Amino acid sequence: MKDPKIDAVFGLHINSQTPVGHIAYKPRGTMAAADRFTIKVIGAQTHGSQPWGGIDPITVSAQIIQGLNNIVARQTELTKEAAVISVGKISGGVRNNIIPESVEMVGTIRTLDTEMQDIIHKKIELTATSIAQSAGAKAEVEISIGAPVTYNDPELTAAMLGTIQNAAGAQNVHLINAITGAEDFSFYAMEAPGLFLFLGGMPENSTKAAPHHTPDFYVDDSGMKLGVRTLCYLTMDYMSKN
Repeated sequence: MKDPKIDAVFGLHINSQTPVGHIAYKPRGTMAAADRFTIKVIGAQTHGSQPWGGIDPITVSAQIIQGLNNIVARQTELTKEAAVISVGKISGGVRNNIIPESVEMVGTIRTLDTEMQDIIHKKIELTATSIAQSAGAKAEVEISIGAPVTYNDPELTAAMLGTIQNAAGAQNVHLINAITGAEDFSFYAMEAPGLFLFLGGMPENSTKAAPHHTPDFYVDDSGMKLGVRTLCYLTMDYMSKN
């Protein structure tokens, strides 16, 4: 993207919850940064009938999960931007009557502001290690940085809004709130002004559609025609203006 230098980038994503024939957009932060965390809680194994003989990492993990929820619910300025911490996997133990030595949790962090992202990362480590320490256990926290915030350049968005409306019809173009899903288009938008749109894929006359990454996900691919037309319009109009 530097040789030759790229002046602007455009992208779109099919969306099962936007009607066919419609396009949704948002200037500035439109999709969240997505980071991965792993928390390993190390206790001391003992018989399940004698929990006082060890340190129960399962109980400690439950307290840590509650603490992680409190970071968003009670310690994050949600009027500024949305944020999400979700534990998606937890594993530990071998049978019903043994308190295990360790438990591992894996989850995702979604943020729409880089300052909030840094604060939440620090709070996750502080919360997990402090709760574990209070129980005599140990927590090892690893946070892996993933895709950054998908940022729609406000000047580019404003300049190309008329083009999008010409492609879809002004009545079919909608301003939306930020989405806590993530998109690796964000890496391109870090190198050049970017504009990322959501393309309707929900069949006409539908009132409810399953979200992405679920068993019932479905899109009407006739909506792809508008996607092709929109990208062509954006390309030609941008080139003619610049």
